[in-house]
Amino acid sequence: MKSSLAGIALGAAAAIFAAAPTAVNIHDDKPFPESITSTPDGTLIIGGLNKGVVYRAPKGASSAELWIKPDTNGLQRVLGVFADPKANLLWVCSSKRPEGTAPTAVKTFDLKTGAPKNSYDFPAPANALCNDIAIGPDGSAYLSDTLANRILRLKTGASALDVWIKDDRLAGADGIAFGDNSTIYVNTVTTNRFFRVPINKDGSAGALAELKASQELSRPDGMRALGNNQFLMIEGVGRLDHVTVSGDTAKIEVLKDGFNGPTAVTRTGKTAWVIEGKLNYMNDPKLKDQDPGPFKAYAVPLSGK
Repeated sequence: MKSSLAGIALGAAAAIFAAAPTAVNIHDDKPFPESITSTPDGTLIIGGLNKGVVYRAPKGASSAELWIKPDTNGLQRVLGVFADPKANLLWVCSSKRPEGTAPTAVKTFDLKTGAPKNSYDFPAPANALCNDIAIGPDGSAYLSDTLANRILRLKTGASALDVWIKDDRLAGADGIAFGDNSTIYVNTVTTNRFFRVPINKDGSAGALAELKASQELSRPDGMRALGNNQFLMIEGVGRLDHVTVSGDTAKIEVLKDGFNGPTAVTRTGKTAWVIEGKLNYMNDPKLKDQDPGPFKAYAVPLSGK
């Protein structure tokens, strides 16, 4: 009897283990995903740059299905996506298409249903590029603008974005996240730099400070906070990093290497999910006609993190 019960228990444990996917496929042709976020229940939400859509995969699902369709709420090229459970909002960076006339904007959707909520246009210049989003403890949204060397802000209750900080050193601003309640960190994908921006008591931006990375960065991209000045960060060269900031130094620990054009990461429990964007197959003329293969988010265990 004991051996029978043990067999049942082991079988159940094996079934549970088998049910946890190690990868989530995006159920679409050449979506070229640029960002990924997650909700407290383990749902993954992925932005499809090429299609201008958002995909969704409930916890345990092996594939992400189309959730928010093209042109919904005026969506254009979808870059950063960020779940804000406290406000029940999904924030989405909608950046101007090269051939389009609609302005770059950040748009919000109901986090549970995907229904459109609001849209906030980026101020001039016209070539602004909304890349990613971080939400402060007071609900204010902070957005990296890759092409205009700045971070924009939507204060809680405001109806329009304001320029929170603009500095030529922020050229290529990309991944953005809070290290604590009053400090923002941002990396630059085109110049391989990592910065800290304190938030003054009046809400304005403090002095921009560059941090010294413990090893050279290569196309730093999507970044998500782990708390206590720690982050998960993607390097476009193929790496998932654990970043720990101490003073003016950023310690870089490579958790996993060998991804094919990764662009973003999110965390659910003890798992990091890394999305492969493979954007070179969209941007490089030599690769445009080649098959990039399937697009997936890959699970990476975070033991001890």
